[in-house]
Amino acid sequence: MPLALLALAIGAFGIGTTEFVIMGLLPEVAGDFGVSIPTAGYLVTGYALGVMFGAPLMTVLGTRISRKRMLMLLMGLFIAGNLLSALAPSFGVMLTGRVVASLAHGAFFGIGAVVAAELVAPDKKAGAIALMFTGLTVANVVGVPLGTLVGQSLGWRVTFGIVAVLGVVGLAGIAKLVPDMPRPEGVRLRHELAALKNVQVLLAMAMTVLGFGGVFAAITYIAPMMTHAAGFADGSVTWLLVLFGLGMVGGNLVGGRYADRALMPMLYLSLGALSVVLALFTLTAHNKAAAAVTIVLIGGLGFATVPPLQKRVLDQAHGAPTLASALNIGAFNLGNALAAWLGGLVIAAGLGYTAPNWVGAVLAASALVLAFVSAALERRGTSAAAPATPVTAPATAERRTAVTP
Repeated sequence: MPLALLALAIGAFGIGTTEFVIMGLLPEVAGDFGVSIPTAGYLVTGYALGVMFGAPLMTVLGTRISRKRMLMLLMGLFIAGNLLSALAPSFGVMLTGRVVASLAHGAFFGIGAVVAAELVAPDKKAGAIALMFTGLTVANVVGVPLGTLVGQSLGWRVTFGIVAVLGVVGLAGIAKLVPDMPRPEGVRLRHELAALKNVQVLLAMAMTVLGFGGVFAAITYIAPMMTHAAGFADGSVTWLLVLFGLGMVGGNLVGGRYADRALMPMLYLSLGALSVVLALFTLTAHNKAAAAVTIVLIGGLGFATVPPLQKRVLDQAHGAPTLASALNIGAFNLGNALAAWLGGLVIAAGLGYTAPNWVGAVLAASALVLAFVSAALERRGTSAAAPATPVTAPATAERRTAVTP
């Protein structure tokens, strides 16, 4: 394993911690600022929207410098945003800090995925991408639960201060371990934008929005759902997030392994099963043991889609992968924002804390439909591009007839 992949995973760990830790601290943040839980959910939505818009913006700004230097600049922005959140005197300022930190997210994972893929052999690209994303998933096993525990015990501001320190560690790791890869010659912004005309790239991004959105429709409101519906104590949310993180780690590694072998079947299986499990979560959320098992499955099935979707975008974007890769990271977070918003709507409408699970099931099922559409279009395109097979049988028969005595 190239040490550069470890450095990318370290950066991903810090980013993953700040992205997901807010979900376990929504009640504390809402109480501190005197806002409702659905309103506090805008901290998830705002971060996700910042990733969506920051991904193309930061990627375009970074086209004139080396990828290593851009990754370091992005980590600096991440550190500044988390410090602002930790010191925020009002909800609006905290939301601003979340958005500032989020601007680094999409471009970091987008550029990082391209770097990871270039460090290994062609048949190991999805595995390398999955290894980088392992930092994100391990954050949910270690960083997020510890951050939630610290936030509930010492205050959520301490949590975001620690996250800023994680950013410093990630910055140091990138500076030391990532090779100074030069900016690719001959690649221009217009080439990167041209990749977005590819229908398969757009379909993969749409699958990302809907499929990953299905996960976050449920997980965004996991703390109030588990305390109100399942009857868990507030302190138990930490361990539930550990279970979610363990599912993420396993799903990410399995998705990376099989995406190099059978990419589309992996998507069919994970998206279909995810839709079913989310629908069942409306029932299992009322039982502690069943809810815990379901949370593991949601994490595993949701993150099993990440390596194949990211690899599909890289494959379909051909020679201009950087912007498409970063935009797909934005698509993951657009799904987060959409799901958090829709989940907040159904809760605010009085449908209960388990209602977002139905939203997630519909979103995941929609992504599965798009996966079948994408595969059908690809088969049709392959068939149309295939050269016509010459009809040789008659000629052969004629030759045989000519030499028959």
